[in-house]
Amino acid sequence: MNIFVAKLNYRTSSEALENLFSEYGEVTSAKVIMDKDTGRSKGFAFVEMATEDAGVAAIAGLNETNFDGQTIVCKKAEPRPQSSGRDNNFRPRERRY
Repeated sequence: MNIFVAKLNYRTSSEALENLFSEYGEVTSAKVIMDKDTGRSKGFAFVEMATEDAGVAAIAGLNETNFDGQTIVCKKAEPRPQSSGRDNNFRPRERRY
């Protein structure tokens, strides 16, 4: 199960998240998402648990708990919507002078 973790402390590492979630079962991956330009954490991560049961237990046990000085939010990650790479509904704003 893939879990979305938000409201992370910007200093939280992937390793720290893996250790936290491993209390609920096997963690297959834990990745804090970093900003490409600044190299700084974006404050959210994805943790993948080996089983659905471990993921459900981790979400129930960790959602809205304090970790690294922040109240974190944990929920099942939703798949990214498919995109053609272009927004067909985009229309530039008219300038009003």
